[in-house]
Amino acid sequence: MSDGEDRSVRGSPARTPRTAAGREGGSGPEAGAAGRDAAAAGPDAGGDANRGGGTDRGDANRGGDPNRGGDRDDAVEPRADVVARRPSPAGPRGDDPRPAGSAGSHEWTGSARVAGARRRARGASPRTLTLASLRSPLSVDAPSSPARPRTPSTPRPRPQRGRWEEDVLGPDYRRLTLTLTPDDEGDVVATLVRYDPPTDEAVRPVRAVLYVHGWSDYFFQTELAEYWHSQGAAFFALDLRKYGRSLRPHQTPGYMEHLHEYDEDLETALAVIHTELGTHAAVMLNGHSTGGLTGVLWANRNPGRLRGLVLNSPWLELQGSSTVRTVSTPAIRQLARFQPKAPLPNIDAGYYARTLRDLESGGWEFNPAWRPVPSFAVRAGWLRGIIEGHATVAAGLSVACPIIVLTSDRTIISPRWSEDMRQADIVLDVELLARRAPHLGPVVTIARIPGGIHDLTLSRPAPRARYYAEITRWLAGYGWS
Repeated sequence: MSDGEDRSVRGSPARTPRTAAGREGGSGPEAGAAGRDAAAAGPDAGGDANRGGGTDRGDANRGGDPNRGGDRDDAVEPRADVVARRPSPAGPRGDDPRPAGSAGSHEWTGSARVAGARRRARGASPRTLTLASLRSPLSVDAPSSPARPRTPSTPRPRPQRGRWEEDVLGPDYRRLTLTLTPDDEGDVVATLVRYDPPTDEAVRPVRAVLYVHGWSDYFFQTELAEYWHSQGAAFFALDLRKYGRSLRPHQTPGYMEHLHEYDEDLETALAVIHTELGTHAAVMLNGHSTGGLTGVLWANRNPGRLRGLVLNSPWLELQGSSTVRTVSTPAIRQLARFQPKAPLPNIDAGYYARTLRDLESGGWEFNPAWRPVPSFAVRAGWLRGIIEGHATVAAGLSVACPIIVLTSDRTIISPRWSEDMRQADIVLDVELLARRAPHLGPVVTIARIPGGIHDLTLSRPAPRARYYAEITRWLAGYGWS
């Protein structure tokens, strides 16, 4: 049984034997007739209403090209197999038992052209303009426009009923717990910290800086808050969901699957800042490491909301260049699809924490539960979200506000401890960060800090002073305009 005969059997309950002309091979009109016989069997047999040959034009295109197989009249001339199968007035077998007007048997022996026309829907062709379509251009029958890529929608900040309380950093710092939308692990909160020292000034500032921390971290950099306060700006810091002050016992520390999940944290914090300082207060964002990546992506999705971006060693690319990211992405995505919270091998040897605790200035004090050593476990779903952010940066952003990217002047990544690690970035490759920085927007300043570590605000006194001096000089050039 040929393929055409098999489709004919599936398409109709009773099949009429094909004539000799229909079984013969070849090309031209005879080959086109075989294709139309298959189309007459209906959609289930591979035919389509719009391709089954409802018009002479469609038959000409399917049966043979008029430009190659003769003129147009030849393309639509009845063929031998169609004439042989056309029913006689007495019926297919000479004694038609069906009464006049009755549907009778479901057997069909007519031409493929008519069969295709009968199997099409009775409505107007999508290309046909009707009065109804002109009157209702947005009806469900009208062709829909191409689907646009989905982008994260801007979350609406939830009303906050909490009160400012004294923070763990002392009486000059106050915190406010921000209630966010619960996720699959339960209730979710973020924490906004404000530097609020006593002052005799009755006028509130009209400028503010919002600081966003990095991975496995939280806000404790008090000198940073004092610097921005000296610049005449109100200082706020945000502990993101599942970090630091915002971490709850039922949560996976630091876990998220897409960086735009932090949009709600940022929107809620900004709503509180504008409530405190006024709707027209100018705001800058100061982000460190992963917080810098989060902040610049948010600024790209929300143009005109910030007056500037100060990025402290922002994590703009995966260690090892974009090649490593491209090669590792399929495996990470596959693991994140089935086991998103599966922990990956932890390569933190604790050297970075050692550089913070043994500084000449006496080291820095921080909560080991909020900033553990080694760091929080890196999980597949989280890493997939980071890689997505890196790919977005590599493709190019268009952040309109001025940006300054500050990094150390060198990187040391080694499995063995070295005293030089106290004066270098041992977490990220600063050369990659410098190459990615111009991708952020049209106005980007790059400042390299000799002797700085990954978090430049925690470096030794000399590179730390250089870090603040570079920001001050940048502010003089771009300010809050």
